[in-house]
Amino acid sequence: MEVLIELLLGFFGELVLPLIWEIFAEVGLRSLVEPFKKEPSPWVAALGYSVFGAALGGLSLLVLPRHMLGSHGLRVVSVALSPVVAGFGMAAVGAWRARRGQRVLRIDRFAYGYVFALAFGLVRFAFAA
Repeated sequence: MEVLIELLLGFFGELVLPLIWEIFAEVGLRSLVEPFKKEPSPWVAALGYSVFGAALGGLSLLVLPRHMLGSHGLRVVSVALSPVVAGFGMAAVGAWRARRGQRVLRIDRFAYGYVFALAFGLVRFAFAA
């Protein structure tokens, strides 16, 4: 009986798990490319911006490994408010670009700026020392 379970687990580990990771990689790569297409799906583009935000949040830990705010309460407030401020800032950049006749990217809208900054902030909140 133990041999059968070992064979099934081995089969699952060797064949099914890599397939699952490949599917995740495919979805992840598509979501990273989607924001740069001319007419991307809004949901996939949002996923791509959240992946970018989380990745850059992780990279920021290499430069600033410690929290910049001392207390836990201030860090929670920062995670809640910073994405809102960043979203409004990106919307302002988008409006400025539109007035100048420049191409407005999806990141130049409140929602996408918010998603990007939220992912960035959550990674820093969770992993900074």
